[in-house]
Amino acid sequence: MDAIRTEALTKHYTSGFWRPRPYLALDALTLQVGQGEVFGFLGPNGAGKTTTLKLLMQLIYPTSGRAEILGKPVGDVGVKQRIGYLPEQPYFYDYLTAEELLEYFAAIFGYAPAERRARASKLLDEVGIGAERRLQLRKFSKGMLQRVGVAQALINDPEIVFLDEPMSGLDPLGRREIRHLILRLRDRGCTVFFSSHVLGDAEALCSRVAILVNGHLATAGRLSEMLAFQVRGWELVVSGLTEAALQKARALGHVTGAAPLGESRYALELPLTPPPERILAELMAQGARLVSLNPLRDTLEDFFVRHVSGDARARPSTSLGAGGPEPS
Repeated sequence: MDAIRTEALTKHYTSGFWRPRPYLALDALTLQVGQGEVFGFLGPNGAGKTTTLKLLMQLIYPTSGRAEILGKPVGDVGVKQRIGYLPEQPYFYDYLTAEELLEYFAAIFGYAPAERRARASKLLDEVGIGAERRLQLRKFSKGMLQRVGVAQALINDPEIVFLDEPMSGLDPLGRREIRHLILRLRDRGCTVFFSSHVLGDAEALCSRVAILVNGHLATAGRLSEMLAFQVRGWELVVSGLTEAALQKARALGHVTGAAPLGESRYALELPLTPPPERILAELMAQGARLVSLNPLRDTLEDFFVRHVSGDARARPSTSLGAGGPEPS
């Protein structure tokens, strides 16, 4: 049984005041997510990610198509008790403390007072909220509110967690902590479905991804198997590189590009073959020192630009009329 399944899920919004017209926000999305996997739902702003999550949460209703969670229709009450949800840009009552908020959500799920306090304390520890948990939420930064939002999504020990842009507003330390938390959820068998527009988050966390562009599915699968993200070369940063050694490497075809970084430091672009270790050994024999070696591949932004421009030529507009909003 799939954890999540959609079949031709479609959503039209109505836009305009004098002459309302439908706007195609999600176009026949068919998707399967297995149990226990971390699934990345990627796409640029306005691609339809948030629309999809709202459909799965039944905050809005589809124009056509259907969706299931844990083998049941998305509206099933029993299923709702087994899932957690972090909306994009969560908003909570300003005058509650973080502790009071989580205890309130725990009460909704029917936990006894002692269990509510224990769950709230444990989850606030996990998301990195310390003594601030006793402050009113109106005094929290955006990043701290995001951490509290992640904690509330986990208050009922869900089997599936839906996270809409969970890294939004977090500093580097916060991003790392949330990444570790997602991996711990995976290790205990929880399915994590999260949306993002950052490829690095997906590469670090996901077993599979789907990429949404202009409301329709552009591709899905493992990032490592997607041709668009295969390594196409190497970036080698070295110091102590002489001009003579650089010219020799260029003449042999070992370097396809070089950018000076100052003080005999260069960022060199290498082809896939010969292996970078061989080129590095040649340069080091002439006095160069290794600083870093990284694969070169298209970024998610490159993928978006290529597919959005191609999609724009194939389909002049995602609107079924003219104008309209750009739901995310």
